[in-house]
Amino acid sequence: MDRLLSAEQRAAWQRDGYLVLPGFKDAGPVQALRERAHEIVQGFEPDGQASVFSTREQSRLAADRAFLDSARGIHCFFEEEAFDEHGQLRQPKALSINKIGHALHDLDPVFDDFSRGPALAALAHDLGLAEPLLVQSMLIFKQPGIGGEVRWHQDATFLRDDPVSVTGLWFALEDATRDNGCLWVQPGGHRGPLREVFERGGTAEAPSLALRTLDQTPWPDASQAVPVEVPAGTLVCLHGLLPHWSAPNRSPNSRQAYSLHAVDARSRWSSANWLRLEGGPALRGFDGPGR
Repeated sequence: MDRLLSAEQRAAWQRDGYLVLPGFKDAGPVQALRERAHEIVQGFEPDGQASVFSTREQSRLAADRAFLDSARGIHCFFEEEAFDEHGQLRQPKALSINKIGHALHDLDPVFDDFSRGPALAALAHDLGLAEPLLVQSMLIFKQPGIGGEVRWHQDATFLRDDPVSVTGLWFALEDATRDNGCLWVQPGGHRGPLREVFERGGTAEAPSLALRTLDQTPWPDASQAVPVEVPAGTLVCLHGLLPHWSAPNRSPNSRQAYSLHAVDARSRWSSANWLRLEGGPALRGFDGPGR
């Protein structure tokens, strides 16, 4: 397979645990994805209690059937600050959604087309994924004024395999700046330990979720964090062990992004993962059917 990355870029990936690729997606596909996301939100009607997504209160998702079912489906989740004290939306629905997840790449044709292709297949190979399989996708809105903080974390906490192969592909659909909540990373932090695991337990009828500490290594401080300010169309690659976060968005501008996660089929998928892979389409890679 032809390489997509230069020797310098491959070395930077190994050294830093992240890589910034400006202009990876043209304006046309980026706009098509944004428009399709808007259509999904417009067609979304909450059934009963609205699903709220929060990285600060993972346990509150334990009783949320929609979150668990979204592993192999498509569901919209509201921002924490979207509702007033009476449980009513403070602003229109389109400005209240935190994200759409988590199988857009398999179940929606527009997202499927965006998520696959020869360039992504070549990139995955260069990043060390010999047999890549796509396992999760999210359209993240980072809404103006109420876009929530995503605390310091490692993607391998939520998508665990052994050995760690999970790789994040984060596509900027709008310009990401410090003002509207761009990513921050700890260069080289992927060489540290996995600090936490997000595990699913209980039974099929009464599932539970818990965030368990593995290692007490502190999260990076301000002196170790680097902002990743990028224009729309940029792809940011993230090693599964790389610590990263994003601040709340208090600006008048949203910061939409599409996040795609892949693993190597040679690694063992943890049976304790919240995201169960059964009950949906067969896993596929970037350019064809997977195993």
